[in-house]
Amino acid sequence: MHLVIGLGNPGRKYDQTRHNAGFLVVDRLAERGGEQVATKQLGALVGKARIGGQPAVLAKPQSFMNLSGQPAVSLRGWYKAENADIVVVHDDVDIPFGEIRVKQGGGHGGHNGLRDLNKRLGSDYARVRFGVGRPPEGWDTADYVLGKWTGEESDLLDGVLDRAADAVEAVLRDGAVAAMNTYNARAERGAAGSSPGLS
Repeated sequence: MHLVIGLGNPGRKYDQTRHNAGFLVVDRLAERGGEQVATKQLGALVGKARIGGQPAVLAKPQSFMNLSGQPAVSLRGWYKAENADIVVVHDDVDIPFGEIRVKQGGGHGGHNGLRDLNKRLGSDYARVRFGVGRPPEGWDTADYVLGKWTGEESDLLDGVLDRAADAVEAVLRDGAVAAMNTYNARAERGAAGSSPGLS
């Protein structure tokens, strides 16, 4: 059984904030299968769906971002998953808005959700990184990621969520390395020649 974990913060206060990109992608994946991520289990909201042709549990930890690790560990144990079966979807300020990257393992890069996951799970799981861009000059990073999407971002968000959901499906269907070759190369081509946020 695969486990797709979207990172975010629970509660209406955090709806439609950049830091909740992982929640939004998990919800998009559920919508595609006509499912909902609404069952309370082990500190998370979960739902089951076929993703990329594979059976998967979709999860949104409800313990707040910097404590995401405990629900993830509990779900991994309950569903008898290995880290190789886990895909984590999260926001990333080091990637421009509109770009999606896939990564296998690695450090937390200052992301508090990943920091706690790595501490409790280890770091050898696949990631789908949802670019939210760097904060404007003078902005605190925490304030930026907890802020709402701009009007321009909101106009493009639906398409970006679809690309991120496609990337998760590709990881489950083809493996992380193949997905990296597809999505990371696409992002690099976009950076070299296409409009920002549309690669």
